[in-house]
Amino acid sequence: MGHLCGKTFYCEKELTLSVIGGKWKMLILWHLGKEGTKRFGELKSLIPGITQRMLVSQLRELEEDLIVHREVYPVVPPKVEYSLTSRGESLMPIIESMYEWGKNYMETVMKHQEEENLPSIKNMY
Repeated sequence: MGHLCGKTFYCEKELTLSVIGGKWKMLILWHLGKEGTKRFGELKSLIPGITQRMLVSQLRELEEDLIVHREVYPVVPPKVEYSLTSRGESLMPIIESMYEWGKNYMETVMKHQEEENLPSIKNMY
């Protein structure tokens, strides 16, 4: 399992977070899961702020962990497409639940901030 080899995990939650954790993996998985197969340039344009090097690194880790499939077509110029494997697709309910939780949490926090006259969460990030 790629970058996970040799690591000791003390519970399944820790393993799950190692596979999908980090700043960019969730966004990559979201776009591939919701919008389907994407080329590298399409993913890069969908994720503002990610560098080419970081996108390559994250995609490689997801591929090594059997979450993302990389298809290389023998054409000139080279064509490479990324999609979720069945294991990657099985993560979508978890990612969708996290999205819903974050959406509800943000609404709750924003309501609380308005009631307390605190700075908006949108301004914090």
